[in-house]
Amino acid sequence: MSLRPMSLRPMSLRPMSLRPIRAAMALAVPDLAWPTGSPTTVQRAASKTIEAEPETVEPETTQRSGTLMDLRPDRPWLVIVWNDPVNLMSYVTFVFQKLFGYSRSKATRLMLDVHHKGRAVVSSGPRERAELDVYRLHEHGLWATLEQSG
Repeated sequence: MSLRPMSLRPMSLRPMSLRPIRAAMALAVPDLAWPTGSPTTVQRAASKTIEAEPETVEPETTQRSGTLMDLRPDRPWLVIVWNDPVNLMSYVTFVFQKLFGYSRSKATRLMLDVHHKGRAVVSSGPRERAELDVYRLHEHGLWATLEQSG
């Protein structure tokens, strides 16, 4: 038994028609109205606005072990760079300038905080951004962690 490669047929380069998709969606969602007609009709339909009453949103609260806990957005996360015996001070200053866009004086001040105090907070913000900053610092060979401000 020999294995032969399957023949590959070139795919059509024509754009796919949206009519079957629109018909299926109209069946699934009967209130969905697809604009039809000339482009000016579609533009007029798209320009219609719906007036709605503004809603006031109260922060959600939950009862947890007898205390009322507020579920507001997270406190900012801090990116901390730690002192290490490996990297030169000039290199650390360069990395702060490159990654965070700090001026030379601010990057030097943060580098001196790392050198003398053992650590410095170099950025803060949402957790995803802080994780990205820590990853980028690790890629440049610096020791960095993140913690929630408190």
